[in-house]
Amino acid sequence: MLRIDIISAVPDLLYSPLNTSIVKRAQDKGLVEILVHNLRDYAYDKHKQIDDKPFGGGPGMLLKPEPFFRVIEKLQSERTYDHVVFMTPGGKIFDQKVANRFSLAENILIIAGHYKGIDDRVRQTFATDEISIGNFVLSGGELPALVVVDAVVRLIPGVLGDSESALNDSLMDEKKIEAPYFTRPAEYRGMKVPEVLLSGNDKKIREWKEEQSKILTEKWKKNNRLE
Repeated sequence: MLRIDIISAVPDLLYSPLNTSIVKRAQDKGLVEILVHNLRDYAYDKHKQIDDKPFGGGPGMLLKPEPFFRVIEKLQSERTYDHVVFMTPGGKIFDQKVANRFSLAENILIIAGHYKGIDDRVRQTFATDEISIGNFVLSGGELPALVVVDAVVRLIPGVLGDSESALNDSLMDEKKIEAPYFTRPAEYRGMKVPEVLLSGNDKKIREWKEEQSKILTEKWKKNNRLE
């Protein structure tokens, strides 16, 4: 069973998504265990202070190193982590290959920053993987952490109802986007489902899906400036 630990200064951002839909069902089935650790529980002073002004000046508050060292060293004394993931805008862009690799792990620890960021000594000491979900900045690492968790959990065998679902997803086959899907009704507001999908001709349907996949993949590559 995969275990995922997430360290956060604002854990309330995580609880609802982690207890909904596919991720919740995966936990209920005993296929994954997800634990959220409140950084304030590991602060040293009575005021539970976890942030301070950055050296060298500048706006914003920085998360202090001590609470992170305290919780991470505690967790690492209890188990070995295959990946200690540091969520950062400067990290490797998260993609399906990374999700596949993470899904094979036994223990993953995710460090989610907030405010201005985290004292860099935390990254230097513990991070094995530095991950970003895109070239933009968010208020904290909680939402990116949830993206990683969702992408990884759905790959665990038995999580999805159809064992083939995850295998057929877009981007599972390198840089390939799936053909569009349609369901009932066959016509809605003047928009009709492609006739080939209603034909019952498996060969023609397969050829149509392959052609549409190629078109959408080329469009995706163009939009992302990929060759």
